[in-house]
Amino acid sequence: MSESSELDVALVDAFADDPMAGNPAGVVPDAEGLSDDQMQAIASELSVSETAFLLPSGPADRKVRYFTPTEEVDLCGHATIGSHVYLREAEGLPAGEHTLETNVGVLDVEITENGVVWMTQNSPEFREVDLEYDRVADALGIDGVALRELEIDLPLAVASTGLPYLIVPATYFRQVSGADPDPAAIEALCEEVGATGLYLFTFDALSPDATLHGRMFAPGAGIPEDPVTGTASGAVGAYLRRTDAFGGDLPDELLFEQGHVLDRPGEVHVEVGEEIRVGGTGVTSLEGTIAVPEIESDEIVEA
Repeated sequence: MSESSELDVALVDAFADDPMAGNPAGVVPDAEGLSDDQMQAIASELSVSETAFLLPSGPADRKVRYFTPTEEVDLCGHATIGSHVYLREAEGLPAGEHTLETNVGVLDVEITENGVVWMTQNSPEFREVDLEYDRVADALGIDGVALRELEIDLPLAVASTGLPYLIVPATYFRQVSGADPDPAAIEALCEEVGATGLYLFTFDALSPDATLHGRMFAPGAGIPEDPVTGTASGAVGAYLRRTDAFGGDLPDELLFEQGHVLDRPGEVHVEVGEEIRVGGTGVTSLEGTIAVPEIESDEIVEA
């Protein structure tokens, strides 16, 4: 590509019905021919938690690669939702079943007639972890009692439906909303247990319709706090089923609220049936072009 070449880009606010809410995702609808370094530079310039680069695919309808401002990640829920919202709005992608090739395999994506995008995630993985509650509480900047009260029924664990998260339950909304995390301490905890980020939640939610209220921190991936997180929501849905959080009466569909502390409220629908599915709406808030950086690299993405 020449130094003056430009590329179409968009920002889509996922898990929201209104602009400037939910979680903004970068979308590059035609990333064919970009190198890894160019993708990373574009993601850094857009400076949202993840940018999705869409590419041709052999085994699926399309391929995607996800980059944070600092690194590539294997899966991203809100950027998947945002990409398909954009493709439906801008390119007329029809409602129905679609497939998406990711670094964790080919996933099913459903677009409903009313614009909700559902993403099927990988089979759940779960393991309890041995961490001192006071250490976790100190890393989050909250009282350790807020965590230890739930220790027996809701243990600290790492759950994954594509990306692993350290799941940390707390008692009350004020404890979650008032958390003042130490990014270095959060990063150290996540590295120790092999997690991408930490998801703090409480059943003491703001909306009477919400199952829980959550916050997600992934400083090691360049995301101090994510407004609304699809992959973590799938992992938490798997965690709630595994821990029998509702005494065997877990609803088939859950509603997670997130982002209020960052003034970007959003909602994630989570299905915990035979498969884990995460769903939501989205709004394209910005469309334009970006100058493609001329970066010498031997790693060019193959179509």
